[in-house]
Amino acid sequence: MALRFEILGRFNRARAAHLTLPHFLCQTPLFMPVGTQGTIKGLTTSQLEDIGCQIILGNTYHLALRPTSELIDELGGLHKFMNWPRALLTDSGGFQMVVVLCLTDTLCTFLDSFRMLICNIVFRYPYCIWLTLLKRVSHFSLIRRFYRTTSRPFMCLYHESLPEFSPVDGKPMLLTPEESIQIQNRIGADIIMALDDVVKTTITGPRIKEAMYRTLRWIDRCIAAHKRPHEQNLFGIVQGGLDPALRDICVRGLVERNLPGYAIGGLAGGEDKDSFWRVVAQCTAALPEDKPRYVMGVGYPLDIVVCSALGADMYDCVYPTRTARFGTALIPEGVLKLKHQAMATDVRPIDPTCECMVCKKYTRAYIHCLVTKDAMGSQLLSYHNLHYMMKLSRDLHSSIVEGRFPEFVCKFLQRMFPKGDVPQWVCNAMEVAGIDISSCCATYSESEDLMLTSKE
Repeated sequence: MALRFEILGRFNRARAAHLTLPHFLCQTPLFMPVGTQGTIKGLTTSQLEDIGCQIILGNTYHLALRPTSELIDELGGLHKFMNWPRALLTDSGGFQMVVVLCLTDTLCTFLDSFRMLICNIVFRYPYCIWLTLLKRVSHFSLIRRFYRTTSRPFMCLYHESLPEFSPVDGKPMLLTPEESIQIQNRIGADIIMALDDVVKTTITGPRIKEAMYRTLRWIDRCIAAHKRPHEQNLFGIVQGGLDPALRDICVRGLVERNLPGYAIGGLAGGEDKDSFWRVVAQCTAALPEDKPRYVMGVGYPLDIVVCSALGADMYDCVYPTRTARFGTALIPEGVLKLKHQAMATDVRPIDPTCECMVCKKYTRAYIHCLVTKDAMGSQLLSYHNLHYMMKLSRDLHSSIVEGRFPEFVCKFLQRMFPKGDVPQWVCNAMEVAGIDISSCCATYSESEDLMLTSKE
């Protein structure tokens, strides 16, 4: 085990800790920005250090495709390759493989319909002649590769691996638990993730059970394949959809393996918020107290505050940087859409209370001008949004250590919901977390008055 997890403070289920990794001493709760191919789009590693980023998440699937894990290993590992002195986490690549499989399946279904339409209605050509025509067009090279492979045998999920074809060169790929770990060992991140069978939480039936048991089978293969346990920390991923019984089975199975840390997977995929927080609460309550808990794919500030209250420690998401590329800034009140015409003459900073470089130097009007025409706009907003997330992480940590976490939560909710219309799922979650937020929630009669006022 190559980490140490020391809890510094608590409030009921919430905890603040020091997470010591091979490359950095981190403070939790913490948010990890996603640098898919070893970079956060538009930002340098020096800028990320300046805003207090502690861990960057790299994507195993994309790094294995380009520049390849072999090259990264040859050049000294991902830390040296991207000039990042702090901690790194790599995912297993399973989620991206499943996404590509789904997109491929959709593409082939579309091509089937398209071929029938064109061949039988417009041109009246046989299928072989239509393919001959396509071969003369270079843009259809990828499509031809899909068609050559089958009518969908590689779309299914095999028991031992995830099959796919590289979008870079079209070569066959086979992601097994062993291959995923070998790639991550070569990349050299501080934390590596076990390959799991990813399914959407909105799916029901036997597929959820199948995925959970396959995830447990694969964790043993991942442990056996892991060749650098004293340098890299292998985290297991709790699956089981929205089924409490399946989640319990998976948690118990992973805890028996005594892993360095645990992740809660399969969330933030379209499920309702009430189900979301209940799964988080169930899993954090059952996972070991002395190990870090990572909720995967969570990046909304409100979700992070709620999950931290329920006992989670780590989060990742593309949301802060992706929403920045669409011209949206994160502020304590929620979001600020800089593309709106109202911003064109607004000379205030994005957030007057923010101390980031962007808020100190630029106005909303200037950034509005950039986000509609220039890439610099998304870069500035990415910087601001990640600064906001890092400050939120620091504030969560300090408020727990200093014993004022309930006050912090109430202040956070009051700024985001000044009318007291805090979502019911948040109220339910905070009740389970043992945090009284009644001071920032409107009573039932007050809510009715607010609704009537808004209608008038």
